[in-house]
Amino acid sequence: MDPQTQPVVTPPRLAPATTSMTRLRQLLSGWGEGLVPVAALGLALLVGALLILALGVNPLDAYGSMLQGAVGNVSSLTQTLVKATPLLLVGLGITIAFRGGVINIGGEGQITVGALMATAVALAVPAWPAVVLLPLTLLAGVAGGALWGGIPGVLKARLGVNEILSTIMMNQIAVQLSNYLLRGPLIDPAEIAKGTQIAQSASLPIQIWLPRLVPRTLLHAGFVIALVMAVLVFVFLWRTIVGYRIRAVGLNPAASRFAGIPVPRYQALALILGGAFAGLAGAVEVLGVQHRMLEGLSGGYGFSGIVAALFGKLHPLGLIPSSILFGGLLVGADKMQRSTQVPSALIDTLLGLIVLFVVSSDFWIRYRQQRRRTNV
Repeated sequence: MDPQTQPVVTPPRLAPATTSMTRLRQLLSGWGEGLVPVAALGLALLVGALLILALGVNPLDAYGSMLQGAVGNVSSLTQTLVKATPLLLVGLGITIAFRGGVINIGGEGQITVGALMATAVALAVPAWPAVVLLPLTLLAGVAGGALWGGIPGVLKARLGVNEILSTIMMNQIAVQLSNYLLRGPLIDPAEIAKGTQIAQSASLPIQIWLPRLVPRTLLHAGFVIALVMAVLVFVFLWRTIVGYRIRAVGLNPAASRFAGIPVPRYQALALILGGAFAGLAGAVEVLGVQHRMLEGLSGGYGFSGIVAALFGKLHPLGLIPSSILFGGLLVGADKMQRSTQVPSALIDTLLGLIVLFVVSSDFWIRYRQQRRRTNV
């Protein structure tokens, strides 16, 4: 046969039905991975129900009280949003750090130092107008948190110090610093005059208290600030060059280094930004809720923010519902304890189970993704 007359053989094409089925499987797989944290939360609540039952309390009554305490009325719902505000801000910092390939466990200390810096600035110039003093106070909180997150960042970038250990140790230093300042330079003069010596600062100037969003509740404008920050962090991470480089360093440090990205510098930047958002959370908590610096202001938000960030899939917008959910759990747990006389230790255990299952689900998802890439 003449070669010029031979028929042209075209490669077989994938049938449309096969292509559709492949896309459907990919879509279902994505949905399934998105529901894994929800399933993890359900398993944690199931194990918690068994523990509650062992104490002789009806789990349905206990969880009903929790739900009522979280969203049962306007007061409960607003209190949930109040708790969600620092969780969202801390979670945004955790998200940036994790996306940059570093683990920030120092949220507690960064919140504390941010609140201390904000308090010190506000009390130093209490007569300044709110239009100047309020943003200055918030920026002071951001700077304090950034400083406390930047120290482990520089240590990691320059000396290769493990950031997990250094951020945990910085938490303890922040606690001791807070104890010293609240019993010394920052103590309320009224406490000295009365002789009570309670470790707290004087009340912040009333003109910079964050306004209430709902009358006769604690819900303040800090929640709006947190929502705006979530959108800005999304734009920063996915729409800017610096954000792209942070994510690239987190995904593959070796490839990023080969592409000319200074990996240690961006890892340090991720920790600095993580600390900055935790410091902002501390400033917002002082300005919106307490109106003065107190011992134990952080309230565990630094650790709970990690869980909220993982539950939100380390996405700034996913953090919004995640933070509200965990804010509701914190508020509802208090209601459950009061209503059913469940010991406070069990509440801590329940929250610990949620942490364990959510973190485990995240590792399981990564394992599945790695296996899928290997099989391909």
